[in-house]
Amino acid sequence: MFDKWKRLITIKKATAKLWNQRVEPHLQSELYDLEGFKSGATSLNTIELDLLGDVSGKSILHLQCHFGQDSLSLARMGAKVVGVDLSDKAIETAKNLNTELGLDAEFICCDVYDSPNHINQQFDIVFTTYGTIGWLPDMDKWAGVISHFLKPDGKLVFVEFHPAVWMFDDDFTHVAYNYFNAEPIIETTEGTYADRNAPIKTETVGWNHDLGEVIGALLGKGLKIESFKEYDYSPYDVFRDMEQVGEKQYRLKKMGNKLPMVYSLVCSK
Repeated sequence: MFDKWKRLITIKKATAKLWNQRVEPHLQSELYDLEGFKSGATSLNTIELDLLGDVSGKSILHLQCHFGQDSLSLARMGAKVVGVDLSDKAIETAKNLNTELGLDAEFICCDVYDSPNHINQQFDIVFTTYGTIGWLPDMDKWAGVISHFLKPDGKLVFVEFHPAVWMFDDDFTHVAYNYFNAEPIIETTEGTYADRNAPIKTETVGWNHDLGEVIGALLGKGLKIESFKEYDYSPYDVFRDMEQVGEKQYRLKKMGNKLPMVYSLVCSK
């Protein structure tokens, strides 16, 4: 047990270091379009905007918020937002953007699993999207954090890349990984999804969480599934050899609309 705990601490430190390294390239990337965002553009996509509805006056906890663009977009919509992320550099950047834009979001640097020790309130909405749970080993613990923070009748709004996508190699030529969470996925990566030429090379550790694992964990913590949808496109051009098929809609050229790219869940407490 001690060895497992020690290994997870080591992985957490390595993950925080990786995301610290990614902040600067992401700030300069076309994907994040920082100048457009500062000028008033929202960083949120149609998928999550439709699921969120009117958030004016709502309290929102944004888990794994990176450097805060989505959190600040929600604040611009009138929500009272608390953003959480493991990367201290990302949180520092989020706080600076919050001040620069004259908004009132709050940002806290901590691990998702440890967030109940840093935040003493409940929220109308817990929000987390795109490339988040793959960095977390334990979905039951994740679902417990969400349940802990939701007010009675509060809701989770969750959008994530589909686990089917993570089964393939980077070039989508063959199935390289298990659909189920059988073991950690250890890879050496170069660059980032936002800038493939960024001077970053590091070993990453992640987990693929099948739909049954995610939904089962949420149900197990007493949450009710209000909505579940799968999408045959990604709002981001972050995989190799993609083609644009609509506004902020991208598909893999090799797969067309045959592969689910993203899914969403709305759950109530």
